[in-house]
Amino acid sequence: MAAVALRSCRRGLSQILSNGGPAALSSQRLEGARRHKSTVQYASRPDLPKLAYRRVKGKSPGVVFLPGYGSNMNGQKAEALEEFCRSLGHSYLRFDYTGHGASEGVLSEGTIGTWKKDVLYVLDELVEGPQIMVGSSIGGWFMLLAAIARPEKTAALVGISTAADHIVTMYNSLPLEARKEFEEKGEWTLPTKNPEEGLYNFSMDFLKEAENHCVLQSPIPITCPVRLIHGLKDEDVPWHISMQVAERILSPDVDVILRRHGQHRMSERDDIKLMVYTIDDLIDKLTTMV
Repeated sequence: MAAVALRSCRRGLSQILSNGGPAALSSQRLEGARRHKSTVQYASRPDLPKLAYRRVKGKSPGVVFLPGYGSNMNGQKAEALEEFCRSLGHSYLRFDYTGHGASEGVLSEGTIGTWKKDVLYVLDELVEGPQIMVGSSIGGWFMLLAAIARPEKTAALVGISTAADHIVTMYNSLPLEARKEFEEKGEWTLPTKNPEEGLYNFSMDFLKEAENHCVLQSPIPITCPVRLIHGLKDEDVPWHISMQVAERILSPDVDVILRRHGQHRMSERDDIKLMVYTIDDLIDKLTTMV
């Protein structure tokens, strides 16, 4: 019965996405989405910045979306997932890391450890039961770290353009002279592929701290189902990183999906459709297992 309901929901969502995604819904559907759109809430933490989040209550397993570096919870993928989870009746949470979006804090003062703690707080305090974590770009790195730290709260993982260890790997691959120059300067200035985003500036302290959270040097002790989606035209995070993650994860249930024309953001209509279908199948699998 559950599988039948899921397939029915999938067909309905397919019609929505084939018409251009959430942004292209009918005016009536859009008005309904506005009425039911989750509201921003703030989680107060002792001695730590408040975290902004949006939550939809529903069935288990729930879905938690982890955005990329410098991004926030209001992107196309995050909003499409909320609509999907709401239509299916499953719980969903999206949030902003410290220094991102509507959350408190300063982006330049954050570290990989800072944002890992944000994810763990969400799993420990804001959701109930095991979750399907969906990590975009650096969010894919965070989902791995969180799954290792909280296996009991991790039902499955879906990585979108997973950037595991990527900042550290990029820096270490620079010529020695260039690294010496950045070390003397005290920060690494990295141009982005998107002119709108300008430059990324990472301090040497940030890079040193990030090394403590690298996961690709040894087997990754994750045993839940894992799906890794990556575009072959990703100019920010090479697709072979998803292959490396797949090779190192201990789970016997790991799939890598490579999109021939996929780019880093994976926000095209068919990209979002694939992401939603992948999560749909995982919910079906996890529900059937129970």
